[in-house]
Amino acid sequence: MSRRRWRRRSTAAPSGKAFLATKVWTEGRRQGTDQMEDSLRLFRTDVIDLMQVHNLVDWRTQLATINVWKERGKVRYSGITHYTPGAFGRLESVIKTEKIDFVQLPYSIGVREAEDRLLPLCAEKGIAVIVNRPYEGGGLFRKVRGKDLPEWAAEFDCRSWGQFFLKYILGHPAVTCVIPGTAKIRHLLDNVAAGSGRLPDEAARRRMVGVVEAL
Repeated sequence: MSRRRWRRRSTAAPSGKAFLATKVWTEGRRQGTDQMEDSLRLFRTDVIDLMQVHNLVDWRTQLATINVWKERGKVRYSGITHYTPGAFGRLESVIKTEKIDFVQLPYSIGVREAEDRLLPLCAEKGIAVIVNRPYEGGGLFRKVRGKDLPEWAAEFDCRSWGQFFLKYILGHPAVTCVIPGTAKIRHLLDNVAAGSGRLPDEAARRRMVGVVEAL
């Protein structure tokens, strides 16, 4: 779910095709290269748009290979990922010392540590941000079960709790994309709808946090 074009340069895929993003998650140069080659084969493509070092596993080795692939035109963008705020210090260190294009990290209306340093740092460096775990593994839905959506949510075209949580994230100017997961088509359609219409401004986002903290 993309909020806007990446400010430094567009992340749009050539000719309007799908944007292919995947990860390398292993140790060792040979193992990493084999895994990346497998991705090319499985995607049936010669170019991967975004290759990410997942959970920072052997990131120096894998990022070096990704950069070589970028020079050869086999990868368009590089990235790093992690799924826990406990790794934010390591993510910050890599962002400050390496040239990367994307960072994927956990961020939600209830888990907001990324707002303190990482999101401003990414905005400063022109690094695109992909948000994972926007629903906190479903925990947010358990909190609002049986609760009515605030009427004022309609002010930013929000029609469900799922959209409420996603629009909070998309309302942050540093966020490029959110990746909610689901196995149900109706939830997929609801998630996609969060990327349409108005987004909450900073005042509305503070109000949204107040709703969740009061539950």
